[in-house]
Amino acid sequence: MRLLGMLAGCALAVAATAQPYPSKPLKIVVGYPPGGSGDFLTRLAADEMGRDLGVAVVVENKPGAGGNIAHEFVARSPNDGYTILNATHMAVNRALYKELSYDPDKDFAAVSRIATGPTLICVNNTLPVKDLRELIAYARANPGKLFHASAGYGSSPHLASVLFESVAGVTFTHVQFKGGGPATQSLLAGDTQVNFATAPTVMGFVRAGRLRALAVSSREASPAVPGIPGAEQAGLPGYDFTFWFGLFVPAGTPPAAIQRLHAALAKGLAKPDVRDKIALQGMDARPSASPAAFEAEIKAEAPYWAKLVRDSGAKVE
Repeated sequence: MRLLGMLAGCALAVAATAQPYPSKPLKIVVGYPPGGSGDFLTRLAADEMGRDLGVAVVVENKPGAGGNIAHEFVARSPNDGYTILNATHMAVNRALYKELSYDPDKDFAAVSRIATGPTLICVNNTLPVKDLRELIAYARANPGKLFHASAGYGSSPHLASVLFESVAGVTFTHVQFKGGGPATQSLLAGDTQVNFATAPTVMGFVRAGRLRALAVSSREASPAVPGIPGAEQAGLPGYDFTFWFGLFVPAGTPPAAIQRLHAALAKGLAKPDVRDKIALQGMDARPSASPAAFEAEIKAEAPYWAKLVRDSGAKVE
């Protein structure tokens, strides 16, 4: 009887491990609060992947510390394919923070990029500038007197503004917020005057005439943000900045699970209506060709992001 019991237990264990993936809900963690591009893309990806995977995919916002809280949470999660991270390039935080509680190179496996896009250079309506040339002239005449609403140290909007300062020869006073949503609210209230924002955060206010968008941060105009000039056309040649968001899982996650997640995301991002939703938010759907291709892109880009942070002089203890 004892032998039969042992055999039955082994059979149950084999059956449990043979369950198809996924067999329960998944979670995508994002290190930013609701209202920004990271949150928007996370929820869109969760909806589309859930349809293809046949299980619920829930979103959990863990904002703070430039995404590090979310990064650490996922790095310490089981590597079973059920906890996913949506993040930007982690080389930024490696260069920005003196110490990290996780290793960006060793603690994660890449799944796929979701989308790319420029930031929008926006100003409060009361600021007496009509275009980018006038903003640069005003900032040069008033060094440090324009308050920039930043989405937090190391965020894409923060780095876009740092590069802008370097190329344009201007200096802003940076005010750090915990995400693009709170930063934009500060700009709307007039507490700050300038904001480099991801499109989902500000496009509604721009269309409503509550904020003025002077240019996008990419060299050329973006088809996803019609009517707003690129930096070169607007008067700042040599300035070119775009960002991306992508999915990661804890290192050691089974390759089959990673491939399944990649396929589900790519299928969702191939739908015209999904691509249109992303375009309406000022971004382009850009799934990676494969997890390996995404990993290679991350490694190739790492020196660029690290240099941008170093050049900014920003450090967080």
